[in-house]
Amino acid sequence: MKKRSGPAWLVAAPLAAALISTGGIVPPVARAADAKAPVNVGLIYSKTGLLGGYGAQYEEGFNIGLDYATHGTGMAAGHKIVVTERDDAGDPAKAVAEGKDLIGQGYKILAGSTASGVALQMASLAQDNQVLFISGAAAADALTGNNKYTFRSGRQTYQDVATSAQLVGNIHGKSVLVVAQDFAFGQANVKAVTAVLGTEKGATVTSLLVPLTANDFAPFAQKIKDAKPDLVFVAWAGATGAARSSYPLFQPVEAKVNFLSYYFYQAPKSKANDYLIAALKKVGKVPDLFDPDGFVAAQMIVHAIEKSDGANVDQMIAGLSGWTFEAPKGNETVRGEDHAMLQPMYIAKMSGAEPVLVRTLDAVTVAPPVSAFK
Repeated sequence: MKKRSGPAWLVAAPLAAALISTGGIVPPVARAADAKAPVNVGLIYSKTGLLGGYGAQYEEGFNIGLDYATHGTGMAAGHKIVVTERDDAGDPAKAVAEGKDLIGQGYKILAGSTASGVALQMASLAQDNQVLFISGAAAADALTGNNKYTFRSGRQTYQDVATSAQLVGNIHGKSVLVVAQDFAFGQANVKAVTAVLGTEKGATVTSLLVPLTANDFAPFAQKIKDAKPDLVFVAWAGATGAARSSYPLFQPVEAKVNFLSYYFYQAPKSKANDYLIAALKKVGKVPDLFDPDGFVAAQMIVHAIEKSDGANVDQMIAGLSGWTFEAPKGNETVRGEDHAMLQPMYIAKMSGAEPVLVRTLDAVTVAPPVSAFK
């Protein structure tokens, strides 16, 4: 367990300020009573496991976002924010156990969940215990509208697929094969592609789900070849996905490949994005895919504390619902009806060994349909 918090500030007042009209001195106990209690936040995410790389990005973005949102104080509404990290290793049962432990200690704010399967279980835990839960990089559409206690700091699968629909053109009557991993994230992509490219665009959608344990992909590549689809939609996550360093692999087919991009760090023009870039530049990095998710989660937590004085969960929910704010990607809005995070998305292509921005899609263009709370 690791705890982080911003620095505590001690302000020395002139001696005269400590005197009252009767000539007495305000006792130290009275001054201490004015201090507000700290607010504990549980950060439960994939520090290890299949999505450990994404978890690392989320956690570093969270730290930077917390510094940004609290102006370097680590405090909100007079409360010191104390963050406790727990590793769920991508295991829903472990995440729930860690969550129950923190809730039992009085924690009212939980965040994290790099994996969709984990986030869905944490959403139920939050509802059962009436605590605020802000999901991290988990993209499953089922989180939106799941319950009033659950929010997300990143995008959802529907927004990915809606972005892809902008670049495929007329696909009516064509065949689309979704190639994805056989777990919550991959299954959510099959459902979203079926809805957007199938029902809405008139394509015939089939799927090829690959076990998470697979390390030989030749048989699956043959299945793709045999299917002869007009379009292959690949939804892949984790350590077996292509990293930034793999961009040169796409050079031979760059003219035929377009990419939907959740976050293209060179594109947004916002103070939050400038802050994120500058902070990572100091340690020789540039922002990666899930740094904004962590950054936004910190912004949301600070805002929730400010709107509730750090204690009332219903006030936290009311303060976040319908909130529009400047995030690293630009203006984002927490939709009040279902807590979808409305945000811009990007289309990119390869140019040599580097991706270049083709187009920015506004939040309205890729907004998911409302999924009202059950």
